Amino acid sequence: MYRTRNMLCSVDQVRALECAQISAGRPAQMMMENAGSAAFQLLRQCWPHAERIAVYCGGGNNGGDGYVLARLASASGFTVNLVALAPPSTPEARGAKERAQAAGVCPIEHSRQLLETTDVVVDALLGIGVQGALREPFAFVISEINQYAAGRLAIDVPSGLSADSGAVESGAVEADVTITFIRHKRGMVTGFGPDHCGRVVLEDLDVASGVLAGKNPLTPWGYRISKEWVEGMLPTRPASAHKGVAGGLLIIGGGVGMTGAPVLAGRAALRSGAGRVTIGCHPDNQTSTASHTPELMVVGLRTPRQLKDLLARSDAVVIGPGLGQDAWAREVYSTSRDYDVRKVLDADALNLLAARPVEVRSAVLTPHPGEAGRLGKMDTSKVQGNRPAVAETLAAQLGEVCVLKGAGTLVAQAQKPTLLCDRGHPGMATAGMGDVLSGVIGALMAQGLPGYEAAGAGVWMHSVAAERAGKGGGRIGLLATDLEPHLNELRTAADSAEMPGGR
Repeated sequence: MYRTRNMLCSVDQVRALECAQISAGRPAQMMMENAGSAAFQLLRQCWPHAERIAVYCGGGNNGGDGYVLARLASASGFTVNLVALAPPSTPEARGAKERAQAAGVCPIEHSRQLLETTDVVVDALLGIGVQGALREPFAFVISEINQYAAGRLAIDVPSGLSADSGAVESGAVEADVTITFIRHKRGMVTGFGPDHCGRVVLEDLDVASGVLAGKNPLTPWGYRISKEWVEGMLPTRPASAHKGVAGGLLIIGGGVGMTGAPVLAGRAALRSGAGRVTIGCHPDNQTSTASHTPELMVVGLRTPRQLKDLLARSDAVVIGPGLGQDAWAREVYSTSRDYDVRKVLDADALNLLAARPVEVRSAVLTPHPGEAGRLGKMDTSKVQGNRPAVAETLAAQLGEVCVLKGAGTLVAQAQKPTLLCDRGHPGMATAGMGDVLSGVIGALMAQGLPGYEAAGAGVWMHSVAAERAGKGGGRIGLLATDLEPHLNELRTAADSAEMPGGR
């Protein structure tokens, strides 16, 4: 995992790396030339038949990168139209603009006709410095770029997108391709980042090999979860193994009329390697729950003593799938929440926790944005506006680990780098997917993984299984149960060191 391409940094960290490189003797102008050149080469690769390009430049060094690209494109025979929405505000950007003008590339006014007659629009307006809502004329121009431009290449970060939080307050460029520099920025891969960045290409500009080896090496904010990291996390099963040592998981849920959720979690847990899975459900549901899957043991929970006996025989517990919030649900929730066993809290367990917030020991919380909003006493829009901060806060205040689900799922724990999963697809937005994820994470915890590692590996397995399931029958209309055989494949491949799934 700990490769440059998997590092995720904050804006301040990227700026610190850039400043360290300049202090080490590398001119800022040279870095701008390299960035603009890399962006131009990527444009040629992605749009090999393009002839007319429009470069939109702002006032900072992001605009300077655009001036470099415009000059190089003109020298290579492209028809280049340059639009400057603000005068250069740094010496490097001023120099880049002067060199572009000396080469015959001079600014013109923005027009809709320009966009409609251009093959590729280059966004070099704002870069990583955007804060708050867009001001005019940027807001209007970005809206027109999104509406009328054919191809869109963003330099460093699509303008209007927060590179730190993934928030978009009043619009942002919807790029087809984004070339980002030095390090991946965390806001580009979570929240609204994936919607606006398109395909992301990292050009590290040869920054940090020396900086990281120095006296003050950078500790990144987080890492993208990689296949290699997951392979290294998942436990192998010895030839002498039996179900008693393969991990016992208890799933507490299945209130009246809600038998499906705990069964989905239980089946996913078995497919992810748990040796024994028991569902503790409402007594009225015991027969119907047991009829789904013969490999799952089902117990109707009638007394706290009965529940504690089950907890004592379990290596981990998942609390919440289909639990409900009635008196029975509140009793089994509080008993299992306070029991000294590693646990996953999902669905109604999170709603009950939100109603009476307490710190839960040895817990992995798995909220979607709505549940995270209830836990943090904020609107869902506030959650999506700063997912990294919300995940870290919930982990610190309520549980050991927080898995904030959604595009760019985050795994946060205090004093550890935040993990981010950039796998999966929108077809996962369907009922039951969260139940499957809780079962996968619970199974890995039952097999001995700590919560942070189980959450990271579980999120990756869940997302890659969905990718594989979506290849055959298509992504839209995917069922949560479609993931099951692929979870089995991924878990088995990890045990034999032949894991599929790419990066």
